[in-house]
Amino acid sequence: MKKIRLWDIAYARSGDKGDASNVGIVAYDERGYAFLREVLTPERVKAHFKEICRGPVDRYELPNLKALNFILHDSLGGGGSESLKTDAQGKTHGLGLLYMEVEAPDDLPVYPRR
Repeated sequence: MKKIRLWDIAYARSGDKGDASNVGIVAYDERGYAFLREVLTPERVKAHFKEICRGPVDRYELPNLKALNFILHDSLGGGGSESLKTDAQGKTHGLGLLYMEVEAPDDLPVYPRR
């Protein structure tokens, strides 16, 4: 096993949905997507964002895009126009998820950071 950061196998996009942050993570290949499906549970994502996510985390699978989409409820302090947070639209949450370090099989392909 080796330690990787999710940016080694995927890229991410994020934004706001009212008071919820929407974080999409897209694998570079099929093996990466299968690995993400296995390790990125809603519970693990909530634990990763424990400082900002006060509500539940929902996960949606998009196999045709090799992607997972997470909704982090109650994570933006009221949303864009109400929040006093520096990132009231959750634009940095995608990068925050890519920083997650996980144990991966030695033969899982990784890609240079782009």
